Amino acid sequence: MRWKYVSAVALVATLIKPTTSHAQFVIYTNQATFLAAITNPGVDTFFGFNTTGTTASPTSRTAGVYEYTASVSNRQDFFFGARTVENPALSTNTATDTITFAVFTGGVGAIGGNFFGTSLDGAFASGNIVVTFVDATGARSTTLTGPTASRFFGVVSLSRVISSFTVSAVQPGGESSLFPTVDNLTLAQTTVPEPGTIALLATGLLAIGLAARRKRALVNAHGNAHE
Repeated sequence: MRWKYVSAVALVATLIKPTTSHAQFVIYTNQATFLAAITNPGVDTFFGFNTTGTTASPTSRTAGVYEYTASVSNRQDFFFGARTVENPALSTNTATDTITFAVFTGGVGAIGGNFFGTSLDGAFASGNIVVTFVDATGARSTTLTGPTASRFFGVVSLSRVISSFTVSAVQPGGESSLFPTVDNLTLAQTTVPEPGTIALLATGLLAIGLAARRKRALVNAHGNAHE
């Protein structure tokens, strides 16, 4: 009987276990799975973003109910030519600069979207993108290998609050340049249980199983005593 209770605990742990875990962060490459793990998502599609002139950095933006600040390293401005007027995206004016998202309001614990590279004229360009996410427990970086403009990437903090999120491009070398670009930025709160919550749930199930086993043992002992 013991195996059944241990299996129940293992099953709960398996069901709660994230897709990919990097210590305090959970990484998602499937948008539907990401959306299932968050609450109150807000999306900034950058619609109406200036494609005919530069945008000063830092710039204040909104994604649904959330406010945030986007800035470029080295005090540069944002590039004006990323993507098209119909579907603009946020990018840098210098390929080697980094985009930083920070100063979130509303308790942002999850960030997702499309993170990819563009060329000098703002058209999609294949290359590697590095994203770094930071919460109270530290920072983690992930390299996205050749992401397309529609490829999804998301991250959830198990501490439930993300303080900053950066995007940069790995330069291909030679005369080519790759500009870090962001579209459909999604900010949200998270429903992913903290490690402590998972441990408490597992402990509770184990205690219930042990209590039921003791009860059966007492019933059996009582029955045997009257035989």
